[in-house]
Amino acid sequence: MSSARLVAQGQFTVLKQPLGFIKILQWIFAIFAFSTCGSYSGMFKMSVECKNRTESDLGIEVEFEYPFRLHQVYFDTPTCKGANKERLFLVGDYSSSAEFFVTIAVFSFLYSMAALSVYCFILEKYRENCKGAQIDFVVSAVFAFMWLVSSCAWAKGLSDVKTATDPERVITLITACEEPENRCREVHDPKVSGLNTSVAFGFINLILWIGNLWFVFKETGWMAALSGTYVPSQEKQPAPDSFAQGGYAQQDPYAGSQGGYQPEYGQQGGYTEEGGYSQGYEQQPTSFSNQM
Repeated sequence: MSSARLVAQGQFTVLKQPLGFIKILQWIFAIFAFSTCGSYSGMFKMSVECKNRTESDLGIEVEFEYPFRLHQVYFDTPTCKGANKERLFLVGDYSSSAEFFVTIAVFSFLYSMAALSVYCFILEKYRENCKGAQIDFVVSAVFAFMWLVSSCAWAKGLSDVKTATDPERVITLITACEEPENRCREVHDPKVSGLNTSVAFGFINLILWIGNLWFVFKETGWMAALSGTYVPSQEKQPAPDSFAQGGYAQQDPYAGSQGGYQPEYGQQGGYTEEGGYSQGYEQQPTSFSNQM
């Protein structure tokens, strides 16, 4: 089936409804979340000015990036004791929280794209027996919880990354800076505005997924069951098994003594062969021809 035919058969009006529109926002903000975090790379610079100026290094650059395994990031500093260099490493490994955050963002992006395809092309099957909506609700609830956990974890991880890459804190690791005759200072801090934005996008995604739960819940049919308007077949009121109360067991109004035709075969009177009436109904005709 060609793409043009698929587009022609699509039901894109659902994208104007909250169910589809919020899914578009989830898809977009998931991209923002994993791109701002997963593509980050930063750098800060320090200077070590020794008593002997020829041994100084005024431009020590330290670069780090996602996934923030800072214990693998190293840099060389002067010892201010000749031409020897000292190799130091940053402190901390914050890859778990960062990778978890990016993973949730990527899977949210993929699921949102798949859900949009379902909404646009097979919406009837999605709403059939409410099974698709119920699955969508459960998956959306799981993603909402995962966004809460991952965003909080990454917010804490980012705070630790900022502390571990603070030049003033890193300077305390340099042995030459312990000597009072040497001067150590930071040149500039790392720019972490992109990482701050990723945390903000994480909590925006959390709000979107929680808000989307209400609109998916309305498609599940559970609302009707909770409000009592939906009655399962096995709980329907049975038909009365007895008509004794106000039913057909009541006395026939035409069987009484007030009005109506009331034949009484016990009366003494009948039609005889002589053409007159006799007292009693002695002989009954055996057939219609005999009666005639």
